Amino acid sequence: MSDAYTPRPEDRFTFGLWTVGWTGVDPFGVATREPLDAVHAVEKLAELGAHGITFHDDDLIPFGSADAERDRRIAAFRKALDATGMKVPMVTTNLFTHPVFKDGALTANDRDVRRFALRKVLRNIDLAAELGAQTYVVWGGREGAESAAAKEVDMALERYKEGLNLLTSYVKDKGYDIRFALEPKPNEPRGDILLPTIGHALAFINELQDSEIVGLNPEIGHEQMAGLNMVHGVAQALWHGKLFHIDLNGQNGPRFDQDLRFGNGDVKTAFFLVDLLERGGYRGPRHFDFKPPRTEDYSGVWESARGCMRNYLILAEKARAFRADPEVVEALRESRVEELRLPTLKRGETVEDLRNEEDFDVDAAAARGMHYERLDQLALEHLFGVR
Repeated sequence: MSDAYTPRPEDRFTFGLWTVGWTGVDPFGVATREPLDAVHAVEKLAELGAHGITFHDDDLIPFGSADAERDRRIAAFRKALDATGMKVPMVTTNLFTHPVFKDGALTANDRDVRRFALRKVLRNIDLAAELGAQTYVVWGGREGAESAAAKEVDMALERYKEGLNLLTSYVKDKGYDIRFALEPKPNEPRGDILLPTIGHALAFINELQDSEIVGLNPEIGHEQMAGLNMVHGVAQALWHGKLFHIDLNGQNGPRFDQDLRFGNGDVKTAFFLVDLLERGGYRGPRHFDFKPPRTEDYSGVWESARGCMRNYLILAEKARAFRADPEVVEALRESRVEELRLPTLKRGETVEDLRNEEDFDVDAAAARGMHYERLDQLALEHLFGVR
């Protein structure tokens, strides 16, 4: 294996404990792998060159565990982190598995459930702070409905806002260095989920009292499930300064959430997404949220995790080569891509100056080709490895 594609901690690759620890359970079949010990996950990912590991509270500490068991599991996990140098950059809370959350958590119609959900999150925020996490992801997988009559959406959004405001206030009052990242998804497991896309989440963030510490954790598969362009969505999140975290995986178009390893599925999207992340100023973890297929034993799980990181590094190298290619530089110039960086009005120009301009040849501009096909072909040839 080429050293160029061997991951190192400085690459900032991270994995959810729930990803490598997925036992293969799906709606049609039981587990095909035994549960994975969290300590072993830390040790194995460190061996593979990962930077860190993330978790839901219930991934690390089974729901309903007694305090002594909770303390034992946290202590063993911390010992493994210290021994390997692995980090915990992000933590989240499971508000979707237990039947109590069948109608949601922060937006459940049942007020007592909402209160329980907030207590669960608050306790896990304390643990996140103890472990040094700086991002807290909020995925509202059950925040939605199957029946239009079952949920007053405006009131659900009000309760969502109330819950987020409480959590951001708590973090500020405690002095924790933690920001929140909302994770959009259009459907599954609910028929329709609130805040289904990057755009919906951005609009919602503007209504929060501490919006400066609330951003996004977009996922490739989730945006593509909605038939949207992930690269465009991430570019807009970056433009707003709201890309706090990102989930990388593979997906084949608008279907169920496949959670393929990164690089599998829509490879062209993966290529341009890596190109954007490497050039666009994103400094956060490259986090893999995927499910190793249930066909695999644990040797296959680790091969799948290794493949996620290797594919990212391969695509990053190809993206750099694409941008450095003289033919690509020329094609970008011919396509006037760089011209978009110029303000439409010249320095000092007024609206009246614009209105009075008469030297534009409309027919010549209309006849002018943009040469995008050549540019796109060059990108594909770099992706195909023939350039």
